[in-house]
Amino acid sequence: LPATTVVADERAQRFTTGTTLNADWWQLFKSAQLDAVVKQALANNQNLQASEASLRQSQHNLRAGYGVFFPQAGAELNAVRERSVPAQEGLKTPPTVFNLMTLSGTVSYALDIFGGERRTVEGLKAQADYQRYLTYAAYLSLSANVVNTSVARAAYLAEVRATEQLIELQRQQLDSTEVAVRTGTAAYSEVLSLQSLIAANQATLAPLRQKISQTEDLLATLEGVVPSKATLPDIDLSTLSLPADLPVSLPSDLARQRPDILASEAQLHAASANIGVATAAMFPSVSLTATYGALGSNLDSLSAASGRFWSIGPSATIPVFQGGRLWYGRKAAIDAYQAAQANYRQTVLDAFAQVGDSLKALEHDAQALQAQVDARHAAAQVLQLVQVNY
Repeated sequence: LPATTVVADERAQRFTTGTTLNADWWQLFKSAQLDAVVKQALANNQNLQASEASLRQSQHNLRAGYGVFFPQAGAELNAVRERSVPAQEGLKTPPTVFNLMTLSGTVSYALDIFGGERRTVEGLKAQADYQRYLTYAAYLSLSANVVNTSVARAAYLAEVRATEQLIELQRQQLDSTEVAVRTGTAAYSEVLSLQSLIAANQATLAPLRQKISQTEDLLATLEGVVPSKATLPDIDLSTLSLPADLPVSLPSDLARQRPDILASEAQLHAASANIGVATAAMFPSVSLTATYGALGSNLDSLSAASGRFWSIGPSATIPVFQGGRLWYGRKAAIDAYQAAQANYRQTVLDAFAQVGDSLKALEHDAQALQAQVDARHAAAQVLQLVQVNY
């Protein structure tokens, strides 16, 4: 990578390795109007707000998942009126009607011996990380789309003005040519040629104005308003400053900065946690439960010692035969992890390719700009000679 781009229009851009880029990177263009448009979009864009809401959802799911590490306590109060039939139990006593009230409390705690719950929470944390990086990617995409669209709109407006100036010059040339035709020093075909050229240039104005309308509608959508209510400042293309210093991250830093790489890594982390969950499901699950309560015919009798009951003890659920469901479920989790790993590596490769393309594009665009500057100087000299001649 060269230290700078080629000099184009008396300016060059410098590549500074190892520096970081600010989150409000668009301020490098030094345009207060562009800054206002981007901030308006960041405040009101619906896609960004949806991504932020999804991030909050994943964070709350993670906090809910942490609850498995704490004892689970609950209370229950039942009040029923029953009619019992002792004959169902082989007794000959007559049926009775009575009230029964039960008040009980239960405390249980899952003994995460094989780590299934821990890996489940780990997966929830990976999902929260994934959504956080998606939100960061949405932020970058939104700001980039707003900047690109604003610059494109400014370029279309400048192109319309340039085309109108060109048409005005050609009309001046047409007036002079018509005078020459009337005096017999020029052929009428030159008039027809200029009229055709003016008409061709006028035909390009409508598509340019259509592009301006499209960029304005897109900016309104990005800002979260309908096009009829959008207030867009007119950004003059000449007021945008070309950033002089371009920070270039080292490859090791790039992998820790790009949200697409980080999001893919979070997906890989979640797939790894799912293997642990599937593995733990193949082993016994153990929990410790304690229950204490009282029953009676009314609220006052609940305090009687004769109606109190309690129980405490561990319980274990042991998978014996599942028809291969748990075994192949773990195999599927491993396959999903391998797929996520390949996707992560591909994402890293794509990221480095995109960065390489961007760095090369800066150099090639500078070369193209300088060629256009040379063409502009030559056209200006031709215009001067033509005007002097006429």
